[in-house]
Amino acid sequence: MKKKPVTGMRDILPGEMEIRNYAMNLIRETYGSFGFLPLETPCVEHIENLSSKQGGENEKLIFKILKRGEKLKLQEAKEEMDLVDGGLRYDLTVPLSRYYANNASKLPVPFKALQMGSVWRADRPQRGRFRQFMQCDIDTLGDASCLAEIELIQATTTLLGKLDFKDFTIRINDRKILKAMAKYSGFPEENFDTVFIILDKMDKLGVEGVAEELRKEGFDSEAVDKYMDLFGQLTSDVEGVKRCGQILEGIVEESSIQDMAYIMESVEAVKTADFAIRFDPTLVRGMSYYTGPIFEISMDEYGGSVGGGGRYDEMIGKFTGQETCACGFSIGFERIVMLLLERGFQVPTAGQKTAYLIEKGMTAGQLRQVLEQATKLRGQGVQVNIALMKKNKKFQKDQLRQEGYEDIQEFYRDKM
Repeated sequence: MKKKPVTGMRDILPGEMEIRNYAMNLIRETYGSFGFLPLETPCVEHIENLSSKQGGENEKLIFKILKRGEKLKLQEAKEEMDLVDGGLRYDLTVPLSRYYANNASKLPVPFKALQMGSVWRADRPQRGRFRQFMQCDIDTLGDASCLAEIELIQATTTLLGKLDFKDFTIRINDRKILKAMAKYSGFPEENFDTVFIILDKMDKLGVEGVAEELRKEGFDSEAVDKYMDLFGQLTSDVEGVKRCGQILEGIVEESSIQDMAYIMESVEAVKTADFAIRFDPTLVRGMSYYTGPIFEISMDEYGGSVGGGGRYDEMIGKFTGQETCACGFSIGFERIVMLLLERGFQVPTAGQKTAYLIEKGMTAGQLRQVLEQATKLRGQGVQVNIALMKKNKKFQKDQLRQEGYEDIQEFYRDKM
């Protein structure tokens, strides 16, 4: 029998679990205050849904589930898909879309959804990345206006502020602007995805590195130079967005520029946390289902993204045949918890924590007295931990204090 978890999975100890529970409760409370309603979907999805070319690179990382019983026909199988009928969900957006398509008649319009749950990806484990991890999503379905983006960003940043995160950045772009910039520069439309994959490396390679990669891919040097020059003309504020609209006039929809400026100005006006919102024309977001504004949370403390999302107006229609506007934002829950642990974060305790150490050999009547006293305190909101007294009492008390038990009481047989 193997005692270590499967590669990419992990055991969670009580200290971390306390922080996770605190964060999850705060998420429910904060997002609930914005009107987001909780829901739950199964961890197993139809393989057809997971493989619908909506999840980008994540579709290569699906944990697939074999058919069972008579449906599993090994001898007749010609390819892998003949053997599987389900898979573990790799995100919460595809399941939400199926959920909404199946239950729309029972849900309010717009529907503001809050979903938390584990997802699975057969990825290479590294710092802050596991093969099983918790995702926390909020989505607004059925609202085509900018209010959806504004509230998603406001709710997420409010939550991060409550967790004492500061100086982070919300990077924002629009897939329509992204495509218009590529078209303006002269790249063939059928090659946009290749261009964007390389552009997504801007943080690592820089402007010259991206330009070199594009040339290596065989793109025209004039188009590459025009593309790189365009990025150099745009600032990260609202003026940069407006300048982008002027340059791309006739190529990009004017409403996309107006909406981007409106979102940025509105978020800045109502923010309650310490963060900056920045227009980033190099932001790509890997998921192919995004159709409009996209955004990410960048933290220097982590050295990368700790959340992201955007508008995906076409996904639900693939289930229903009827287009439904949708927009969502997901925080990197595991990375947020990891940063809290590295900070030595202590969960604020609402009530007192008391420990009772009792000597072995107490009579039933003596033990009952201790239990009655503990029951009374618990009724008053005090957390009471009862344990048998160990030989090394000092070590036992030190452990209890590390767990937050400042009030430690001892009970002996001959003193009751």
